[in-house]
Amino acid sequence: MRMIDVIDHKRNGGELTDEEIQFFVDGVVNGTIPDYQISALLMAIYFQNMTKEERASLTIKMMESGEHLDLSEIPGIKVDKHSTGGVGDKVSLPLAAVVAAVGIPVPMISGRGLGHTGGTLDKLEAIPGYQIEISEKDFISQVKDEKLAIIGATGDIAPADKKIYSLRDVTDTVDSIALIASSIMSKKIASGTDALVIDVKTGSGAFMKTLEDSTELAEALVDIGKGVGMKCMALISDMNQPLGNKIGNALEIEESIDLLKGKGPKDLVDLVLTLGSYMVLLGEKAKTFDEAKQMLEKTIADGSALDRFKAMIKAQGGDERVIEDYTIMPQAKYKIELPAKEAGVVAKITADEIGIASMLLGGGRQKASDKLDYAVGIELHKKIGDAVQAGESLMTIYANQPEAEIESIKDLIYQNVEIAETATAPKMIYKIID
Repeated sequence: MRMIDVIDHKRNGGELTDEEIQFFVDGVVNGTIPDYQISALLMAIYFQNMTKEERASLTIKMMESGEHLDLSEIPGIKVDKHSTGGVGDKVSLPLAAVVAAVGIPVPMISGRGLGHTGGTLDKLEAIPGYQIEISEKDFISQVKDEKLAIIGATGDIAPADKKIYSLRDVTDTVDSIALIASSIMSKKIASGTDALVIDVKTGSGAFMKTLEDSTELAEALVDIGKGVGMKCMALISDMNQPLGNKIGNALEIEESIDLLKGKGPKDLVDLVLTLGSYMVLLGEKAKTFDEAKQMLEKTIADGSALDRFKAMIKAQGGDERVIEDYTIMPQAKYKIELPAKEAGVVAKITADEIGIASMLLGGGRQKASDKLDYAVGIELHKKIGDAVQAGESLMTIYANQPEAEIESIKDLIYQNVEIAETATAPKMIYKIID
């Protein structure tokens, strides 16, 4: 078999066979297929798309290209969650704790961020001492004992995906739904969980800007999951404005803990409880959505979810005092208020641009080698639909540079906040894909 024939087959609209996909994945991993031919096939897939069967095959072949975690030692149905990411999306942190508190094992293998803000692992590393790299044995032991762990990838999971992903990034094929779906699901299947709830974002701060594209991606992900016997569902949630009120690594840890103390912002609480309720249903701890939601609300009210989060921090070497004392995390030197220039109602907060502002402060990475500043970020005091008076603070900027040095960042924020006479807050959940 020749790679040029595989490229030709897909370029001309053909459906790749299992043998062709296996040949491609093997060549990616062992280095026998050059980057330019890998890139050529990725571009052919971008334009010609893939059938459900092709997507499932590519997913399985990429998953089989590396290690597969065996979590069978952990009793019960193991349930995980994946998000396509967004600005202020710290959902995994409180979500894992509330679900674990009802007795469902939550083994989360998360990633770092590139762009707006740090990823889940970056946020956790704002906690002094927290170790995101632990052995597979310790990972399994911790999930058995504490019901949750959030770590970085162990071993060599889906190595084919790592190579393909790096080439997608430089060949402008990142937003191929077939390639996104197989990338996400190859890693999730390899991580060994039994069930998965997927949060697909839509809107200005999301990878998929339209509801149509978000729906197509959600359906592709669920199709792959169910195709390999995984219990799987997805929902599509709003990312037209930042999620919650705080953007930035230490700030998002604060807001996550606040939620577990019963003081979280409404949009974040609603999303955590919705995703968590579906996780509880897949974990077979409740029979109805309302019953599951009530169980999760109880874990917040009685403090058991906060106890789970604290236990996870301690088990992974972190300073558990952060639960009561946020100042043990890095703190910004300057807090700069951003007053409204006119009275009215907030009509627009362009999520991705606000995320870029946080990144420019040092809270996110423009390239993988960039070092994060865990202390910086932005706190929103007004969201879409909120009334505001002229001179009232819209946001607080947390910076390690004096105000005179961040004028361009302030201008960027102002350019992406609109105040009108009237506005309505966007809905949080648009669609459920089951």
